[in-house]
Amino acid sequence: MALFAIGDTHLSLGTDKPMTVFAGWDNYVERLEENWRRLVSEDDTVVISGDISWGMSLEQAKPDFAFLHSLPGRKLLFKGNHDYWWTTRRKMDTFFEESGFTSLRIVHNDAVAVDGCMAVCGSRGWFNEDGEEADHTVLLREAGRLRASITAAKQTGLEPVVFLHYPPLFGGQRCEEILQVLQEESIARCYYGHVHSAGIRMAFNGTENGTEYRLISADALGFCPILIRPTDK
Repeated sequence: MALFAIGDTHLSLGTDKPMTVFAGWDNYVERLEENWRRLVSEDDTVVISGDISWGMSLEQAKPDFAFLHSLPGRKLLFKGNHDYWWTTRRKMDTFFEESGFTSLRIVHNDAVAVDGCMAVCGSRGWFNEDGEEADHTVLLREAGRLRASITAAKQTGLEPVVFLHYPPLFGGQRCEEILQVLQEESIARCYYGHVHSAGIRMAFNGTENGTEYRLISADALGFCPILIRPTDK
């Protein structure tokens, strides 16, 4: 009953959006499937921290969901900036149920207990690079969603492990609103995606103010889910 994680699968089995135009993405679906099946069992859980499918609607993304459902384990899905198929919680839950995708679960303003020792929580996050007021409004909303999810995780009595799509720290930039929530809630670990290619070298992997950060975008991991272990007490 292990917990694994990966971000930015960028599947496009139902659309014409090949990621192979980017360096390092050759045969990425096959590589992802091979690594996943080698590591993950049916009793395990895998977090996918956003940018899951290029589908513009649930129906268009259905082949991507079918592919994920065919892989071993339970999958916990977070929203990314390119998940245009994302709609209301009720519509997504209904779509998965009617499609028979019983291994897929949305995480949104809530938390999911894993293996009796961790609670998966988080949000998409945001990064207000341009200082626009509209971006700041979105950022505050995402910070609120993050706090609500962490609260739900703590109510389980288990260790809250945070997953975001956007990086809270990147290349000398800081998303203070998100960092404040993580610090106030005493979060020990935060995993994030979104960063690719040359940007991977600028990603922050380390500890700041008691929180350990780790980039888990698919190309940064070599399209191989990483094992998330319980924190030693």
